[in-house]
Amino acid sequence: MTDNNDKNLLGRDFSRRDFLRATGVAAGGMALANMPFNFAIGSERVIKLGYVSPQTGPLAPFAAADNYIIESLKQVMKNSIDIGGKAYRLEVIVKDSQSNPNRAAEVASELILSDQVDLMLVSSTPETTNPVSDQCEINEIPCISTVAPWQPWFFTRGGKPDQGFEWTYHFFWGLEDVIGTYTAMWGGLPTNKVVGGLFPNDGDGNAWGDPKLGFPPVLAQKGFQLVDPGRFQSLTDDFSAQIAAFKKADVEIVTGVVIPPDLSTFWTQARQQGFKPKAVSVGKALLFPTAVEALGKAGNNLSTEIWWSPTHPFSSSLTGASAGQLAQGFTQATGKQWTQPLGFVHALFELAVDILKRTEQVGDAHAVRDALLKTNLNTVVGPINWNGGPVKNVAKTPLVSGQWRLGQDNKYDLVITSNATAPAIPLGGEMQAITY
Repeated sequence: MTDNNDKNLLGRDFSRRDFLRATGVAAGGMALANMPFNFAIGSERVIKLGYVSPQTGPLAPFAAADNYIIESLKQVMKNSIDIGGKAYRLEVIVKDSQSNPNRAAEVASELILSDQVDLMLVSSTPETTNPVSDQCEINEIPCISTVAPWQPWFFTRGGKPDQGFEWTYHFFWGLEDVIGTYTAMWGGLPTNKVVGGLFPNDGDGNAWGDPKLGFPPVLAQKGFQLVDPGRFQSLTDDFSAQIAAFKKADVEIVTGVVIPPDLSTFWTQARQQGFKPKAVSVGKALLFPTAVEALGKAGNNLSTEIWWSPTHPFSSSLTGASAGQLAQGFTQATGKQWTQPLGFVHALFELAVDILKRTEQVGDAHAVRDALLKTNLNTVVGPINWNGGPVKNVAKTPLVSGQWRLGQDNKYDLVITSNATAPAIPLGGEMQAITY
């Protein structure tokens, strides 16, 4: 194995990434760094991980477990990683996307061109994963992303199934999985199968509502009628038009993918205006206990997809801890209830450590990518490998669904009520209609 840190630049082929780094030119043309190569003989080679997530802004709940995971990684790894029998100092450089796609792209460029990360990690919704992935693809830096359905990550970025991408790789579930688990869950209730859609004008909303690749064709195949009043801007303060359309069509099920403030506004106005669906199954907003708690008792029996929980039958490749132990450790350390991104952010770093340890040539982005492509790792969210996915660059993880129920130790507990799409994950209860 060779450490390329001090290798004569004139003795190697230059890639686009090398040129951009050496000239300090970012994808948008802005100089972010001077000559970043370190020519000092015998200087320490530091392995750098870049990590971008929405730590502030409306998407901040997705990053609530970040600090815990990163501090845990430092304790486990002791800021060191062994590659090919040699110990290297490991540094994690964290950047906040501020829930803004432009900011996400900007900090990704900084990590690539100024900090010179060896591997990029990014989490949480297309508004963060996509711009970071795009910067990595342009600059030829290996990147792993998660916590966004694979379709808005892949197709929105111009991905072609027969070609895929060279440098960016993703693990999560897809719209086919959330549709499958939602419809299975709704099958546990007697309804008229009329579904109202809440799809905002953003990456997730446009993907979920896409007439060809989203919910509409699959729901129709399964015998459901979709009522889609059209796109709306996030952080809207009036859902009267959507509620009126749903009441007119006798909607008994509501689905969609909205941010927490929008769900709170919609659900408050729906109840005020006498709209009483039997099921409300919403992605994004209903992922977090704090969002449900903000609804008071009106949050009882609202439902959502469940990507990860303490009862998932998986363990960490880094620590050996079960999903339940990871959740318990988080609660003990922070005093907060576990959230679903906890498992996936942990898995991001599991993958990063595994890939870097298997890298055959330190400092070579192609070698890191080659190690990534050979990944076959059992993580706390399930097995991950990039062979046999729905498209190149995508590894799928299991998905179930369930309801928030008024709890005892917690204000609300998330109960798995449908595991038809992943039978290995145990049920916690039966589907119940919303009561008024």
